Amino acid sequence: MNETDDELVAFEAIGAAPLPEAAREGFVENDGARIWYATYGSGPAVILLHGGLGNAGNWGYQVPALVAAGRQVVVIDSRGHGRSTRDERPYHYTQMADDVLAVMDRLELAKAALVGWSDGACTALILADKQPERASGVFFFACNMDPSGTLEFKPTPVIDRCFSRHRKDYQALSATPDAFESFVGDVSKMMASEPNYTAADLEGIKVPVAVVLGENDEFIKREHADYLARSIPDAELILLPEVSHFAPLQRPEHFNREVLAFLDRL
Repeated sequence: MNETDDELVAFEAIGAAPLPEAAREGFVENDGARIWYATYGSGPAVILLHGGLGNAGNWGYQVPALVAAGRQVVVIDSRGHGRSTRDERPYHYTQMADDVLAVMDRLELAKAALVGWSDGACTALILADKQPERASGVFFFACNMDPSGTLEFKPTPVIDRCFSRHRKDYQALSATPDAFESFVGDVSKMMASEPNYTAADLEGIKVPVAVVLGENDEFIKREHADYLARSIPDAELILLPEVSHFAPLQRPEHFNREVLAFLDRL
């Protein structure tokens, strides 16, 4: 696989590659929401957690590569995203981490590696911090752990294309297809105020972590990634050249290679 989609033209038009046929899929009822999940392949478990406003289908280029490498892959639609529902309460990353644990319990997974993208990375690291016995490691791609880690937002054609795709997918998958604008507003409130980890909090994380960032990321400061890698014990910093916040879609072969190398090191 050598496809590139640096400008997200293909992603806007047709989305990521379609997910393969699932070995198992369903919903878990947890804390006022129905959380959708699907599993693929067999072997050591890897859970893929998508970014804010997206859905599990954004991992279409990653699932086949991980299955081919002998992994059991689990994808989840975060609450209120994709096929998953929500209640009227505000979004919180801790709540989303609890949703992931509920899926793990349903699948009887005692432990899994977590690959998180943007909001999914926050969710993954919070889960690993609160329940380290359930996480073998975290591939933390393109996110902040306190509000100071974000850049001033500047619209770009790439961001606009991604947003356009998210709108189409939400309208096609959601139980509330007409609520996209309020959904965006509610997720944005969470992003603006959470998470709020201090350096001392980061120093308490007990699982292997790779802090990963595209060199052209539109949302996350490079110095914040450096800070996270310094503050989390034994964390490694991985910089992905020629890509941005959307590396799993832009250069999937490169992104997948880094994920698999990290998993092999665990």
